[in-house]
Amino acid sequence: MSAIDELLARAQQELGLRVTPQEAAAVQEAGGLLVDIRYAQLRERDGTIPGALIVERNELEWRLDPTGAHRAPEATHHDLPVVIVCNEGYASTLAALSLRQLGLHRATDLTGGFQAWRTAGLPVLS
Repeated sequence: MSAIDELLARAQQELGLRVTPQEAAAVQEAGGLLVDIRYAQLRERDGTIPGALIVERNELEWRLDPTGAHRAPEATHHDLPVVIVCNEGYASTLAALSLRQLGLHRATDLTGGFQAWRTAGLPVLS
């Protein structure tokens, strides 16, 4: 097993609960935040999730830290339910764990990423 595979497995274990596309949609509907960390080329190719906050991965911690000067207006408090979405559900696990380390204790990620969302037939903006 490669070092990154081991790191990902540890991160998945530490993160625990990850959500399905339907559960992510329910989090969003209940006022939680879906955060799309895919890079622009993937968003242009595949579309986006309606209402998702788009934050490139290299800015994520700065934009989601409720105490930070560079936070997104949506990053209002540490109790905010946040679901991180990457393309296939790998980078999002590492990103969600990083947000938990910042105190966003309800951060998790979408199992299977954007591709699982689309395959589940949930709304996508082209």
